[in-house]
Amino acid sequence: MKLNTIACVVLASSMFLACNKTKTEGTGNEELKAGTENFEFSIDQFADIEVLKYQVPGWENLTLKEQTLVYYLSQAGMAGRDIIWDQNYKHNLKIRQALEHIYVNFAGDKATPDWQNFETYVKRVWFSNGIHHHYSNEKIKPEFSEVYFKELMSTTKAELAPEVVAILFNNQDSKKVNLDLSKGLLKGSAVNFYGEGITEAEVDAFYNKMKPADPLRPLSTGLNSKLVRDANGKLVEKVWKSGGMYGDAIDKIIYWLEKAKTVAENQKQADALGLLIRYYQTGDLKIWDEYNVAWVQATEGNIDYNNGFIEVYADPLGHRGSYESVVQIKDFDMSAKMEVISKNAQWFEDNSPLLPAHKKKNVVGVSYKTVIVASESGDASPSTPIGVNLPNADWIRAEHGSKSISLGNIIDAYNHAGGSDRLKEFAHDEEEVRLEEKYGEIADKMHTALHEVVGHASGQINPGVGTPKETLKSYASTLEEGRADLVGLYYLYNPKLQEMGLVDNWKEMGMAAYDGYIRNGLMTQLVRLDLGADIEEAHMRNRQWVSAWVYEKGKKDNVIEKIVRDGKTYFNITNYEKLHDLFGELLKETQRIKSEGDYKAAQNLVENYGVKVDQAIHKEVLARNAKFKSAPYRGFVNPVIVPKTNDKGEITSFEMEYPKTFAEQMLYYSKNYGFLPLNN
Repeated sequence: MKLNTIACVVLASSMFLACNKTKTEGTGNEELKAGTENFEFSIDQFADIEVLKYQVPGWENLTLKEQTLVYYLSQAGMAGRDIIWDQNYKHNLKIRQALEHIYVNFAGDKATPDWQNFETYVKRVWFSNGIHHHYSNEKIKPEFSEVYFKELMSTTKAELAPEVVAILFNNQDSKKVNLDLSKGLLKGSAVNFYGEGITEAEVDAFYNKMKPADPLRPLSTGLNSKLVRDANGKLVEKVWKSGGMYGDAIDKIIYWLEKAKTVAENQKQADALGLLIRYYQTGDLKIWDEYNVAWVQATEGNIDYNNGFIEVYADPLGHRGSYESVVQIKDFDMSAKMEVISKNAQWFEDNSPLLPAHKKKNVVGVSYKTVIVASESGDASPSTPIGVNLPNADWIRAEHGSKSISLGNIIDAYNHAGGSDRLKEFAHDEEEVRLEEKYGEIADKMHTALHEVVGHASGQINPGVGTPKETLKSYASTLEEGRADLVGLYYLYNPKLQEMGLVDNWKEMGMAAYDGYIRNGLMTQLVRLDLGADIEEAHMRNRQWVSAWVYEKGKKDNVIEKIVRDGKTYFNITNYEKLHDLFGELLKETQRIKSEGDYKAAQNLVENYGVKVDQAIHKEVLARNAKFKSAPYRGFVNPVIVPKTNDKGEITSFEMEYPKTFAEQMLYYSKNYGFLPLNN
C-alpha cells in the first residue's frame, strides 16, 4: 500500500495541506536543510501540475559499492518504464511516439496559442504516463482542435492511425478506471488489464476456479497478467514475464537486477534479488510470495528498493498490479527517531478499539524507515507516493511482517516549495492556523508513520473469510486506506506519543492533525475535481467517507460545526475528545467489515459517504481556490545518476545531474528506455 502525493500535500492519506507550510522546523533532516538555500525546487508548471526536483542528501557519503547498487537498481526500475504506459491504456505508447515526434520536429510558429496548448497537452500526458489524468482518471482533453493536430502530423510526418487520433478528441475510453457500478467496472474502464468484452462476472468465475493449494496463504492471483480471450473464446492469462507479455522490457529489468545482485550489501539482500529475478523469468506467483518474504527479512543495509507489479488501484477489480520502482537510501537520523513506533506496534494493537477477535495477538516484524529517494519509475513517477507499506499480501504481513517507509526527501521538497495563503483561506480561525503552522509538519510525519507501520499491519481477517479483493471487490482499496488512516487518527490524539518522546505536546499536535484532516476531507481536496464529478480515486474517497461519517455521527453533540461566515464555509471542531472516540468507533466498524468480508456494509459506507460531493460547497471551494497560483498536483523529475569510468571501462565514481526541463527528462527516458513494441 502506498500513500499518494496529492496537490501540495505532504500526507496524501490525511491531506494536511502541507503546501501551506512555510517552515521546516522539526523535519529532523538538518543535512538537507543546510543545502536547500540555493536549490531551485520547481522546474516547470503547466495546467494543474507543478514539477519539482528533489535532493539526495548523503549520496556522497555512500561507498562506491553502495552507489553502484543504487545505480543498477535505478536502471532496473527505468527499464520497465514503458510497461506502466501500456498498462494504463493500450494506445498510449503509439500516442506518445506521435506526440514526441511532433514536439521534437515541429519547426513552425511556436508562439501561437494552439502550439502552446499542444505543448501543455504533451506535458500532461507525460506526467500521467498516458492520456488519462493521473489522479482523476478522466481522459485529458486537448485544448486545440483535431484539425490543428492533423496539420502538425502532416507537417512533421508523424504517424498515428486515424481511429486513434479520433480517440484523443471524442468520448471513447473516457475513463481509465471507472468505479461507478452502473457503468460497468470493466466496460467503463480503459485500463489495459482485460480483453475486449470481458465482464466482471467472467473474471470472478475465472478466479473462483483457482482454489488455493494453501487457503491460509493464497497467491495474489491475476497480479502479473492480462486476462484475454484465446482463439476459441476461452479466458487465458497473458503473463508479464521474460518471454511473455512485456518480455522485452522485463529482460532489461532482469539484466540490471543481476548486476545489482553482484554488489548487494549482504547475503539476505542478494537472496531476495535472486528470487525477484526468478519471478520475472518465470512469472510464478509462488516465487513472488517467496521473494516478498525474503525481501521483508532483508532489513540490514543502507540501500533498499521496491520493484514489481505491486499496487492494484488501477484495476477496478483489484487483481492486477501496476509496474513501479523506487530506489532508496536510509535516512539514519529520522529512522532512529521513528523506530520507536515499530517497537511499540503490539501496544498499539492491544490498545486499539477493535473487537478482540479482530486484533492480532502477535504483531510480527514491522520495520519502519525514513528514506532518501534516489530514483523512481513506473507508477511511482512523476507523481510519487510519500509513504509505502509492503508487501500487500495479508498473510505475509501477519506471518513475516512488513516494511514501512517514509520518503523523507520527497516530503521535504514539498515543504520547501509551499506557501501559507491557502491554509489561511480555509482554516476557521487564527488558532487553527497557529496549530497547523506549529505542529502540522510533525503531525504529517506522525500520521504517515502510524498509517504505514501500525495501520496496515493492524487487524486480522476471520478464519475462512476470503481476501479483501474477493470479498470487498472494488471497495477493497479505499476501505484499506481508510482503515489505516483511522488507526493513525485514533492514536494521533493520545499522550502515548509524548511518553515515547516523539512529540513535545501531544494534545496540540493531535488537534492540528484533526483540524487538517477534516478541513481537507470535507473541503480542500475538492480542488482536484471538476464541478459535478463524483469521487472515484481510492485515497480521496477514503478521506471523504471518514470525514463525512464522523461529521454526521457527531451532529447531535455538535462535535464538528459547519460555519458560514461572509459567504464562506468552514468546519470547526468543537470537541476533540469526542471526535477521537468517533474515529475509534469507525475504525472498529471498518475492521469488522474487512475481517468479516461484509461487502454490503462496505458498499453502504463508501457509496453513502465517500462518492457524492456537496455541489454547493464544491463550487465554493473552487471559487475560493482560484486566486492561488500554486498547482493542485505536484510531481518530480529524477536526478540522473551518471557513472564515470576509467580506461578499462570500470566504474570509478558517479555524478548526480538534473535535467534542465521536464521535457528534457521525458524525451531522454523515451530514447533510452523505450524497450517495448507499440502494440503488446
